Amino acid sequence: MSNGDIFVGEIIGTAILILFGAGVCAAVTLRYSKARAAGWVVIAFGWGFGVLAGAYTAAPLSGGHLNPAVTLAIAVDTGEWGKVWVYVLGQFIGAMIGAVLCYLTYFAQFQANVRKTGTTEGTADEPVPTLGIFSTIPEIRHPVANLVTEIIATVGLVLPVLAFGLTEGLGESGTLVLIVSLLVVGIGLSLGGPTGYAINPTRDLGPRIVHTFLPIPNKGTSDWGYAWVPVVGPLIGGALAGLIYNVAF
Repeated sequence: MSNGDIFVGEIIGTAILILFGAGVCAAVTLRYSKARAAGWVVIAFGWGFGVLAGAYTAAPLSGGHLNPAVTLAIAVDTGEWGKVWVYVLGQFIGAMIGAVLCYLTYFAQFQANVRKTGTTEGTADEPVPTLGIFSTIPEIRHPVANLVTEIIATVGLVLPVLAFGLTEGLGESGTLVLIVSLLVVGIGLSLGGPTGYAINPTRDLGPRIVHTFLPIPNKGTSDWGYAWVPVVGPLIGGALAGLIYNVAF
């Protein structure tokens, strides 16, 4: 695969991933969405479908990593580091594009996130904080525990992804990406409760940057004090998964 193909593939695939993932969070979170309060199961499946669409789209061009933790694990296992920067740069740009596309899709709902208290229309509900649409927020803020959660969850993603590659039938049948997508759903349902399961550094950081600059009324904080956890945790988890795979398989 050429650097150009990898770069374009990762941009497109990661943009689709974030569009679907942030999109389902917006659908469940924003007040004037038809899917408001649909719940965590809907969010988990929305992210899984995002992986499905993004990875299948990117696979012919780049292999469909869509996640620096996956790229890092493969490099740790194989010792091939030359194209890591191309993958990660494409993933980062794609994540930011996907976040902007989500904002445009729900533009009217974001603009309606305005406090009307004290107007002639009467007292309205409080504005909805929007960071959780774009990035992760821990349910209990405990940096060490949150970091450990992200490390474990990322190993739970990346180690099976690497092992799936040993099953020739999955690749030949074209169902490998489908299985990975279901794995992401499972991680969301089983391990996503404490932190919102970033398990992908650019998935959290790129949209968090976009959230900082988007003109969303009453959007609330972008919580940069926590932002290192969903970056460092998945990177450690990816590296550990690569080491475990290299030793054990």
